[in-house]
Amino acid sequence: MNFTRWSARLPRTQRRTAARADRAARRPQPAAAAGGSVPAARGERSDASDRGEPPPPGAAGPGAEDGLPAAVPTLDGLSVHDVLGQVPALVAVVYGPDHRIAYLNDSYTAIFGARTPGSSARQSLPELSELGLLPLMDQVLRSGRPRTVKSRRVSGARHGYYTFTCSPIEMAPPAQPGAPAQPGAPAQPGPDAQPGLPTQPGLPDGPAAADLPAPAAGPSAAGQPPADEPPLRGVLVFGADVTDQVEAAERLRASERLQRQAAVTLQRSLLPQELEQPDDLRVAATYQPGGTDAAVGGDWYDVITLGAGRTALVIGDVMGRGVRAAAVMGQLRTAVRAYARLDLPPHEVLQLLDGLAAEIDASQIATCVYAVHDPNENRLVYASAGHLPILIRDQDGTVRRAAEPTGPPLGTGVWLHTSGSVPFGPGSSAVLYTDGLVERRDKDIYEGVAALERVFAGATGTPQVMCDRLIRALGITAEHDDDVAVLVLQHPARTGHDAELFHNAALELLGGVEAAPRARAFASGVLASWRFPMELRDLGVLAASELVANSLQHGVPPMRLRLRRTDRRLIIEVTDGDEHLPRRRRAEPVDEAGRGISIVATIASSWGSRRTPDGGKAVWCEFALPAG
Repeated sequence: MNFTRWSARLPRTQRRTAARADRAARRPQPAAAAGGSVPAARGERSDASDRGEPPPPGAAGPGAEDGLPAAVPTLDGLSVHDVLGQVPALVAVVYGPDHRIAYLNDSYTAIFGARTPGSSARQSLPELSELGLLPLMDQVLRSGRPRTVKSRRVSGARHGYYTFTCSPIEMAPPAQPGAPAQPGAPAQPGPDAQPGLPTQPGLPDGPAAADLPAPAAGPSAAGQPPADEPPLRGVLVFGADVTDQVEAAERLRASERLQRQAAVTLQRSLLPQELEQPDDLRVAATYQPGGTDAAVGGDWYDVITLGAGRTALVIGDVMGRGVRAAAVMGQLRTAVRAYARLDLPPHEVLQLLDGLAAEIDASQIATCVYAVHDPNENRLVYASAGHLPILIRDQDGTVRRAAEPTGPPLGTGVWLHTSGSVPFGPGSSAVLYTDGLVERRDKDIYEGVAALERVFAGATGTPQVMCDRLIRALGITAEHDDDVAVLVLQHPARTGHDAELFHNAALELLGGVEAAPRARAFASGVLASWRFPMELRDLGVLAASELVANSLQHGVPPMRLRLRRTDRRLIIEVTDGDEHLPRRRRAEPVDEAGRGISIVATIASSWGSRRTPDGGKAVWCEFALPAG
């Protein structure tokens, strides 16, 4: 395709071509070109450019083809006083070791008022001393390096915050009297100038401004100082108004504080508002949110009374931070309380939690320890899902870790958890904790566990005191970057009057028709020896008779009746070798059986049943003791 011929048909192309041809016809041609042997180049300049004549007004300079301006103005003609006077900032110029005032701009005098030129800044500018700038100006004068202080509050006609920069400068010394002046400059300093002050013509009138010394070679010098006289050294104090930035930052910090308070409130609302206090244990817990941001964590703990004197203790940690982690934590804690009501073994509770965690959010990793204390056995039965080991301190002060079994964190769905047990008799203590208490970025986590063992061995006092001591001893502060949850429990060794309030009595039932009368006689005698009121004694004997009759009808040997008294309740429990749990049902008027459990549920404060590790079951009920 012939692009030249094709492009000639575009709009306006003919007019541009005719214009170029007309300019070329008027342009003088070189001798060679006049003969027509060499055509003129398209980029040739006009005759005026060839002869060196200046272009007409408005014409572009030599660099216009490259997009550059023809000429760049200089700043030599600008007055320093005019520039500093129009700057919307605080400007003060001082000179000499005493920081004598040479110049104050209008913004400075508007806030602090006019000052006498030539006076010392220490006496005439007390605001600089209040702002802590005088020592900084001394450093600048000595070192020759600028210094900055940020966000200093200024009190004056207009309150606000300013960032001050002190920069070293050099000024020409004042002109000597009688020295020859340059053309157009006054020979003597102005009437407001004081002897010995550097002067410069053209300063704004008024008592707030002194004559700023002229540069050593500037065109506006009032007189030429001696060539061997050194320049004056001074400091330029420049204060930029940052009030808006400071107020915005303060509003942001206030907003972050409110968000953090809301996050911590959310976190604490998901934790127990008040721990249940079992009859046989003393329990305390503490939670400390990590860091200063608004993200909540996933640490939690709980204490659940299971009935018959047994207590479940739970601690867990959902990895990560944020509302999602807190939401998962809240669901797991609620599920633990629901599963605990089933009175299942610890490993079965974790097995149920494992499946629930996978359904809630498979991407969230959660660890958990579930332990059950039975005062009849004086043992702590527990199961762990990827959590740190429980620490047990015996009565003699020996600290040991609860050994395995430990499974993977919750949510894997492929692990069969198992339960373990550890002795936990009177005088023993235990601590359950999350990794925020012992984990550090520069140390192995089990070094932190070893440090916790050493601290726990020497910690004494109530459980709450022990929690606080563990937190302090391991260096947990408000700036700690991880959430910390600690749960401490004690099995106190009771003596004296307290020991009289806790009793156990048990009877082995061999079966047969004489088992029920023997159980009633045993219960009546024991309750009478414990000096219970007659009404409570009769209710206890009735409950024991119904539970034994139910076990004789539906259970298998071995059978046992156990009575337990605490300072707050009477517990009656019957165990047998059959694992089928009883349930309460409505008996028809013509039925001869099926009313035993209903009678027990009616007269007792609470009742329940559970499977025992040996394959049998236990059925129990409780009676609250009268006050006093």
